[in-house]
Amino acid sequence: MTTALLLLICLVTLGSAATAMLLRNLIHSVLLLIGSWIGVAIFYLSCGAEFVAFAQLLVYVGAVSMVVLFAVLLTRRSRTDVTVSADTVSRAWSAVMAGGAVLAVLLYGALMTTLPAASAHGPAAPVKQLGAELMGIHAASLLVIGMILTVATLGSVVIASEEPSGKKEDAP
Repeated sequence: MTTALLLLICLVTLGSAATAMLLRNLIHSVLLLIGSWIGVAIFYLSCGAEFVAFAQLLVYVGAVSMVVLFAVLLTRRSRTDVTVSADTVSRAWSAVMAGGAVLAVLLYGALMTTLPAASAHGPAAPVKQLGAELMGIHAASLLVIGMILTVATLGSVVIASEEPSGKKEDAP
């Protein structure tokens, strides 16, 4: 891929993620995050990591985005129920500080890591080998993680569907 195309992918990915953070509408933010996750998957494809790209599409674009959309739609309140507290500015600065700390750790790790030389024979671990590893020795771990995510999703639906105490209607 050309450098201009990679820069375009980077700009679209970072732009949609930044816009998702700035918007007040949760549905629009989730849709923009889906676009950002697709951009990350395209970047993985351009780097030759097909398995990671398709896992990104399946896990984040497919599963996580649907769980987030369901959670938003099930727990959505009207705008009159939401009150903004006075400590919003201090929370924003705390979030910026925490994000800066995470960015510093990531940059340190990226700059201090030495990568092996690229092989002319393709990727070090082909997709077939990765699939065999995941479905072989790590199959039980994948099943447990899937069950935990399913239970968490069902729990969030149950919690969201309960009426607050004091607002229950009396049965006739």
